[in-house]
Amino acid sequence: MDDKSLHTLEYHKVLEKLAAYADFSVSADLASALRPTDKLEEALERQTRTTEARRLLSIRSETSIGGATDIRPQIEIAARSGVLTGEDLLNIKATLIAARELSRALERQAETYPRLSAITTRMPPPPGLIETISRTISDHGDVLDSASPKLASIRSEMNVAHERLLSRLERLINDPKNAPILQEQIITQRNGRYVIPLRADFKGRIRSIVHDQSSSGQTLFVEPLAVVELNNTWHELELAERDEERRILAELTDQVGRFAGTLIGIVDALAEMDFCLACAKYAEDLKAAEPVLVPTRKMRDGSHPGTTLKLYYARHPLLDPASVVPIDLVLDESTYALVITGPNTGGKTVTLKTVGLLALMAQSGLHIPVQSGSELSVFENIYADIGDEQSIEQSLSTFSGHITNIVRILKKADRRSLVLLDELGAGTDPQEGSALARAIMAHLVEQRVTNLVATHYPELKAFAHSTPGVVNASMEFDLKTLRPTYHLIIGLPGRSNALAICERLHVPDEIITAARNMLNPSDLKAEDLLDEIHRQRDIARRLRSDADRQRTDAEKLRLQWLEKMEKVEDERQALLEKARHDAETEVFELRGELDEVRRELSRARQPLEALKPLQQQVSALEEAAQAPVVRRQPEKAAGAPAPRPLRVGDKVKLRSLHLDGVVTALGESEVEVQIGNLRVRSRLTDIQRPNEDEQTPATQAAGSASSSPADRDSAAARPQIFAPSPGMELDLRGQRAEDALDALDRYIDNAYLSGLPFVRIIHGKGTGKLRQVIRDALRHSPHVDRWQSGQENEGGDGVTVAHLVKD
Repeated sequence: MDDKSLHTLEYHKVLEKLAAYADFSVSADLASALRPTDKLEEALERQTRTTEARRLLSIRSETSIGGATDIRPQIEIAARSGVLTGEDLLNIKATLIAARELSRALERQAETYPRLSAITTRMPPPPGLIETISRTISDHGDVLDSASPKLASIRSEMNVAHERLLSRLERLINDPKNAPILQEQIITQRNGRYVIPLRADFKGRIRSIVHDQSSSGQTLFVEPLAVVELNNTWHELELAERDEERRILAELTDQVGRFAGTLIGIVDALAEMDFCLACAKYAEDLKAAEPVLVPTRKMRDGSHPGTTLKLYYARHPLLDPASVVPIDLVLDESTYALVITGPNTGGKTVTLKTVGLLALMAQSGLHIPVQSGSELSVFENIYADIGDEQSIEQSLSTFSGHITNIVRILKKADRRSLVLLDELGAGTDPQEGSALARAIMAHLVEQRVTNLVATHYPELKAFAHSTPGVVNASMEFDLKTLRPTYHLIIGLPGRSNALAICERLHVPDEIITAARNMLNPSDLKAEDLLDEIHRQRDIARRLRSDADRQRTDAEKLRLQWLEKMEKVEDERQALLEKARHDAETEVFELRGELDEVRRELSRARQPLEALKPLQQQVSALEEAAQAPVVRRQPEKAAGAPAPRPLRVGDKVKLRSLHLDGVVTALGESEVEVQIGNLRVRSRLTDIQRPNEDEQTPATQAAGSASSSPADRDSAAARPQIFAPSPGMELDLRGQRAEDALDALDRYIDNAYLSGLPFVRIIHGKGTGKLRQVIRDALRHSPHVDRWQSGQENEGGDGVTVAHLVKD
């Protein structure tokens, strides 16, 4: 991509905003280095990854790279046989744990997130490395006693030597004979050795070695000869401890160095994953949508470059979303050039920058702030000549700079390029500038280059009107308020509002009349026609607004009618169900009486043929009573809008479970919904859209054909149980952490769906590792409200009680 145009369109500012969403310095570097691609397949791949990341965050908002840091410098030290510190090893451990947890989280959802899962396949840490670091380094970065038997022995001897040394010094300073010659009865250190403060006047009273003196010279810090050997012993053990710690760290560093390539790959995968999450977070805050990237069409006659540019409700990503005015910029299949006219500060420059920047973002894999369904081609290059200077008093040097840039663009632009030119031909004589602008525009059209041009020259309006493939557009201006509205109108050139504005500002009538008489009559006629077109368009807009409002009112009345009809149908069904139930009861009693008559006749040895007609009549009555009550569907009003079909990725709610989820697959009559870690198949009639009411008529009509009012009432009164109770306890003692987490996930999901208020997880006390892993998993589970240790009679710290979320 053209670097100058990237800077002109402020692409670097978009990258700065994107990098701010990264939780990882390496992924922030990826964001800053992001460049648009000119390959359609690569752009689609990037877009799909961003879409998957948004879907993942919508279900598991806590997904992140955890405590990962950039450990590449430490890995390089280890690869060069250096020695890492305890803090360095802790950072490596935290990064590997974050990679392992992220890999496990997506491992079971590879079908739902195939591209993100492909990234996490590079994340599993080398076997045993995390455990080795945990066994060797404490949470504060110190080498643990358990790191080696020798270190444990040295530290044990150090403690004994230290206690002997301090005990001997304490006897010296507490001796009444020494109290007068000591400055204070304290023990301190100088040069790594324990000393006592002796008054300088009594230097020879205690046989000792002088290590230091106070600034006043009144105090000498001396080491009594009686403790020199004890000090030596303690210091030697300190040196032995240091050497052993260094040996252990060197050994552990060597193990890290052996996996240097794998660890660098894990860091790269974490950065790539965090970059995808950053793209998703940025898209959510922008309220962006995935653009539809389409291939360049092959045109047989060569009259069109085959590019597509359809942006609906597009917003500039760097402007305040609360104040920016969205635009619709849609070029039909025969148009590839647009001439935009309108007043100064009316939004022409912002429109050009919006189109260019959104195209760059789309080709970078970023979702863009447009309405869903917007389409874009993947351009091989995007060129822009857009100046920030809006004044007509541009200097010659500025004009020369613009022309130099335009010449460079004309040499490089082709059918797969997008060219954006602002104030084309401005800064020089109007006649020459207009001619130059038309010539440049004609050249771009002849070369079939997709281009958008902003200008003030009326000659370009005529050029656009008469040239195939080119269309006029204008930025709307409100004459009542004398302010631009920033709305883009495609198909209509901008009007010259100078005289109208002068009238609003009370310029004398004779001046306005004189100015009007100086204008070319054909220009006045064209302006009058434009005024009439705009006036008719405003009338059509008002009429359409009124029609939309009336249609909305009619739709409300239709829904109210449907609701009343549904209530009537509910009452009818309830009465029929009651009558059917009464009939079943009577038929049951009648059959009982008939059986009694049969038994009496059998005992009297009378013929039973006379009962056969009665039995047939009872069976007919029983069959009629058992026939289900069919619900009548109200006829839909003609022209009633049909709801948009469900799509993969839509957020929905399962009425039967009272749970929210995301659609992951669609069938003819069934839909698959991702709810947390579960994927549930359900009937389409059980699906509720986010904007639907729980008791909308459509909902009632959809579910009534297969259920009675009593069934519907009971279903509404209580949630259906999706799974049987898995029991109140789960015993995980003796299991490895990975197996225990898998069993815990399945158990918590089943317990939540079965409606259990709380569960007990038995993990035992032991070293506490399994307990910590389980409690970390419970802390991040969306189904767990809180957890606590078990009571004494429940097992104490060997048991964790998890209270589940209530609907």
